[in-house]
Amino acid sequence: MLFSENFKIAIRALRANKLRSVLTMLGIVIGVATVVALLSIGKGATASITSDIQSSGTNLLTVSAGRSFGAPGGGASQQASHLYYSDYELLQRGLVNNVTVIVPSYQSSYIIKFGDESFSVSVTGVTANYQEVRSYDVANGRFITEGDNKSEAFVAVLGSQTAEDLFGSLSPIGKTVSVNGIKFKVVGVLESKGSTGFASSDDTVFIPLQTGYIKLFGSIATFNGKKTIDNIYVSVESTEMMDTVSAQIEYMIRRSHKLAASDDLDFSVQNQTDTLETLSSITDTLTVFLGAIAGISLLVGGIGIMNIMLVSVTERTKEIGLRKAVGATKNQIRTQFLIETMTLSVLGGVIGILLGIGIASIVTLTGLITAVITADSILLAFFFSLAIGVFFGLYPAFRAANLHPMVALRYE
Repeated sequence: MLFSENFKIAIRALRANKLRSVLTMLGIVIGVATVVALLSIGKGATASITSDIQSSGTNLLTVSAGRSFGAPGGGASQQASHLYYSDYELLQRGLVNNVTVIVPSYQSSYIIKFGDESFSVSVTGVTANYQEVRSYDVANGRFITEGDNKSEAFVAVLGSQTAEDLFGSLSPIGKTVSVNGIKFKVVGVLESKGSTGFASSDDTVFIPLQTGYIKLFGSIATFNGKKTIDNIYVSVESTEMMDTVSAQIEYMIRRSHKLAASDDLDFSVQNQTDTLETLSSITDTLTVFLGAIAGISLLVGGIGIMNIMLVSVTERTKEIGLRKAVGATKNQIRTQFLIETMTLSVLGGVIGILLGIGIASIVTLTGLITAVITADSILLAFFFSLAIGVFFGLYPAFRAANLHPMVALRYE
């Protein structure tokens, strides 16, 4: 019997019990839709994280303050978790090779106000090269300059979201805003960089670091009489030199903090590539985990198909006996029921793929994340739906094929 004829018979059998066929396919539909949607969202999350990290600056090392506990021999110790402006000055002297730019920053939160609008915002004290290292583009006006730092100028550059929240459609350039009660003149507005998934790069204010030390940050930015900073950003000449430069920085700051070789570090040197790999690994793991949950739905759907096909074999026992009596072989009977099972699973798979694409598209429209629908995720989902049909259709097909013609004809 030709495949086309078997397929027509399968369609007739499924149409004879429309509701049962739909309910049988439901598990496959849900499972396949979940696989397609989750893989698309997972790939979108990975792409978003990659883009966000790369947009923060190329070949970037970030030196951050960190606290360590524990001492050799099991004794408890607590090291000061501070980076100092003097650490930045040490690196800035040119003792570290293969570095293009080094910039410090200090960040805290304050209330910013203009007219009747006021809210809490992240205020970061920076130097002129911060814009280059962190890959910020100025939409209007200018960024902080070295002259601003030397003169301790009361100037501010607003992130795009901060500017919109404060001024709406008005131009902020030349306007005066109040930060913790201190007046700053707005000299620039940045292009939007979007959210990193943890915080928005647009909901911020930049001021000259020296102005911040003298006029705004006060005692919270000092420790033991020394100016503190949150981060030192180091732009390295090439990716190949990242590890070498990181080791140099670690050695120099360890000596500056008077740490012995056996002491835990009270700071960290974070490689941009390592951060990307770590976050991508997390999203990949979550995608696989959620995909496994979706696979359970496919498994349940497959069991449902096998159950319904066994019922179908029982209902069509006389038909099977009659077909065998007129010359149908075991292989033909087996093929017939396998095609019916595969038709159920493939139809369910196609509907599930369309539903999964729809879910991924809706997620994209929400603006939370841009789902990336790829051909491999669609093919993977389709392959699994087909495999489910074959695997769970084998037993009912063999059971039908092994029925004795005379027993089948006498079945009531």
